Amino acid sequence: MALVGRPNAGKSTLLNAMLGEKLSIVTPRAQTTREVVRGIVTTSEAQIVFVDTPGLVEPAYLLHRSMLHAALSELDGVDAIVLVLDAMRPGESPAAEVTERLRQRVNRLVVVINKIDAGTSDAIRVLTSWSGRELGIQPVLVSAVAGQGLDLLRERLIAAMPEGPFLHPEDDLATQPVRFFVEELIRETIFEQYEQEIPYATAVRVETYSEDRDPVHIRAVLYVERVSQKGILIGKSGSKIRELGERSREKIEAFVGGHVYLDLWVKTLPGWRRKAGALKYLGYPLPPEPQVRN
Repeated sequence: MALVGRPNAGKSTLLNAMLGEKLSIVTPRAQTTREVVRGIVTTSEAQIVFVDTPGLVEPAYLLHRSMLHAALSELDGVDAIVLVLDAMRPGESPAAEVTERLRQRVNRLVVVINKIDAGTSDAIRVLTSWSGRELGIQPVLVSAVAGQGLDLLRERLIAAMPEGPFLHPEDDLATQPVRFFVEELIRETIFEQYEQEIPYATAVRVETYSEDRDPVHIRAVLYVERVSQKGILIGKSGSKIRELGERSREKIEAFVGGHVYLDLWVKTLPGWRRKAGALKYLGYPLPPEPQVRN
C-alpha cells in the first residue's frame, strides 16, 4: 500500500501513526524521505504493508529524478494507493502527470487529507473539491499527529485489500535491514542539527555493522559534495561531528534496544546528487533517461 503525495504532506508521520511506532524519519523540512520505507501493520484480521515514498517533486537534478522515479514505480505494484494531501497547503495538488497516473488506478485509490487539526475549513473544502473533480473520490480526513480519523482510514484500507495469507511474521515491523534505519536516523539528526544545504547535500552509508560485539560497532560514512561542507559537518576541533554522533547514537540505541559504538567519518564525493555514477555507488536507483521529443 503506497503512500504518495507532495513533499512534507505528512506521509512519514502517517506511516508512523498507523504503525504505532517510529519507523520513518520525520523533520519539519521538505524532502526528508529519499528512499522508500516499508512498514508492516498486522491486526487480527489483516496485514498491511505500507510503502512510504519520497515526495512528488519537480526534479531539479538527478537525485530528484531518482526520488520521483522511486515514488511512481510503487504505484503499479501495490494493492492500494494512498494519496496524502496537506490541509495546510491546499494549492499543492499533484502535477497533471501524476494525477493521470492516479486516475488509471482510481479503483485502488484512497485519498487522505492530512493535518486537519491545523488546516482551515476553506482549505479542506478546496482539497475535497479537487479530489472529487479530478479523481471522483471522497477523501478521508485525518490528523496523523493528533490521531484523528486513523480508525476510519484503517477500515477503508482493509476493505481495499484482496484476501490472502499474511506474507510476514506477525511481529515484524519492517522489511528493510537494521543498517538502513541506522542510516536514516543519522540523516534525521543531520536535518535537525544543520541548516541550509548541508542536510540535502549529505548522504549516509553504513559500512560496518558488527552485532557480534558489545556494544554493537557501527561505522558510517557521511558523503558531502564539497570540501567546505565537510568542514561544516565536522565543526571546529570536531565539535559538531561529536554532537552529531552522540545524538544519533542515542536514537540508534533506542531503536536496536542495546548499546552502540558509533564511528562517523566524513568524505567528499563531488556533485554526487547530479552524477549517475555517484548515485549508483551510494545505492540510489537510477531513473530512466528522459525521452527526447523530436
